[in-house]
Amino acid sequence: MIASGAHLVQGVLRRERRAIAQAISSVENSHPGASEFLNAIYGCTGQAYRIGVTGPPGAGKSTLTNRLAGLYRQRRLSVGIIAVDPTSPFTGGALLGDRVRMTDVELDEGVFIRSMASRGSLGGLSKKAKEAADVLDAAGYEIILMETVGVGQSELEVAGASDTTLVVLVPESGDGIQAMKAGLMEIADLFVMNKADRPGADQAVQSIRMVLGFRSPLAAHGPDVTGWRADILKTVASEGRGIPELVEAIGRHKESLERSGELLRRRQKRMEGRVRELVEEQLRIDFWDEKRAALLRQGIAQVLERRQTP
Repeated sequence: MIASGAHLVQGVLRRERRAIAQAISSVENSHPGASEFLNAIYGCTGQAYRIGVTGPPGAGKSTLTNRLAGLYRQRRLSVGIIAVDPTSPFTGGALLGDRVRMTDVELDEGVFIRSMASRGSLGGLSKKAKEAADVLDAAGYEIILMETVGVGQSELEVAGASDTTLVVLVPESGDGIQAMKAGLMEIADLFVMNKADRPGADQAVQSIRMVLGFRSPLAAHGPDVTGWRADILKTVASEGRGIPELVEAIGRHKESLERSGELLRRRQKRMEGRVRELVEEQLRIDFWDEKRAALLRQGIAQVLERRQTP
């Protein structure tokens, strides 16, 4: 790490932007001491409300995230944004496409934006995005917006990392049958029909509402015991239209989760999933030691000659 562990922890807790940036870089790149740092700040996490923003490419997720952040700032809430961008094939870093659409809030001291490379993750989130959210949580940001890379139907991971999941669609997203097939429909707490000033928006909204009527009660989070029913809201994020209504709907969903105890259940499930991920990752690291790797290389020749099976 660039700064000493204790100094970095104190800097993050004081919400020093340089320290936060260094801490996220350390976590993202698995620097020595990153695990100890995460252990040190963990007791200060758990206060932020995490909102996932996902959907197909071109739906306007970055613009919507920018508008949401602006409105939360008007309400005097601090906002952390994790925008997962495609990975550069040359450097392995983020291409920063999302960042350029967030100029309205980029210079706001109450907003911290971090672009992270997907690095091959097929779930829409960078593998380290959850740890980066912990850093922002410990730094005292009250709202954390997690925007996925936009890879289409595989963006299901965000539901397990968020308290409220927004699925952003546009009138051209496809008919109801196609939308129902795309696992995206199963993870939403709220649907957002963005670019609703385009032709066909009303028909698309009705089509999705019809799909929701047939949707299984077993969503990505498990049985919905809150009585909450996902609805779809129309927005034109580029003009800020529909954003206040969306923020109010997110607030109602949060209240529903808190009132029923579902928020605690979701967070418990999220922690269980993260522990399982850590265990499985360490098992892979421990299993493929030098001896087993050598045996694998030796055995491959026999497999290629069809004298041994994989």
